[in-house]
Amino acid sequence: MMEAAGLQNSTMQAAKPVRYEFLDALRGIILLSMIVYHTVWDLVNLFQISLPWYQGQGGFLWQQSICWGFILLSGFCWSFGRRPLKRGLTVFAAGLLVTAVTVLLMPNDRIVFGVLTFLGSAMLLMIPCEKILRKVPPMAGLVCSTILFLLLLNLNTGSIGIGIWKLAAVPQQLYHGYFATYLGFLDAGFYSADYFPLLPWILLFFVGYFLHREVEKKGMEHRLLHVRMYPLNILGKHSLILYMLHQPVIYLLLAAVFRKIP
Repeated sequence: MMEAAGLQNSTMQAAKPVRYEFLDALRGIILLSMIVYHTVWDLVNLFQISLPWYQGQGGFLWQQSICWGFILLSGFCWSFGRRPLKRGLTVFAAGLLVTAVTVLLMPNDRIVFGVLTFLGSAMLLMIPCEKILRKVPPMAGLVCSTILFLLLLNLNTGSIGIGIWKLAAVPQQLYHGYFATYLGFLDAGFYSADYFPLLPWILLFFVGYFLHREVEKKGMEHRLLHVRMYPLNILGKHSLILYMLHQPVIYLLLAAVFRKIP
């Protein structure tokens, strides 16, 4: 559910890169929300604690807010990082590791094409796509990406439209196989506890990218440099390693607590 690289910028000091502390803090806030969300997930799914609000629309909206936040922020920050190829491969490899661990240890709750796999894919695709996207005016790109994202939110269920408003049905022949599922055409036999295909989520990543372009165009970037929210910005700087470690730590802590309960 996040981007691994630091946010560095050399426009203020050519010899000394400057971090965008406010963006680190935003990532830290989303990370904390994710940790609490996964703690509740463990309580409900692994320790059989009944929380009806979580198992309904409330839990879904909470989960979506975390993922939307990470994807938007990752798109916003893409232009800041150096060595995009290394960064994208690192995050993609972390996603593959999560898949391997969950398939082996938690097959009923396995994660295939989860948020880390998506983020790594988006970062890698941005390397060739950025040359084209740079030619698009920021506001036009922001509006078009937002509209297309909303229209394709129901793509994995076989339609194009917003909510119950359906513009068109998608040919069912496309919804077959793992590669189609990775693209966004969900195979009927596929299951994953965390599923973020390229479509429509790459468009939300583009929304973040164009939002940064618009902020940059208006000369507002410097305002983000001086807002520090300790310790949230520290969490944001180490988001990938915390993402990889938080679930095992949460599980071990909960297991220790529940063993003490008569």
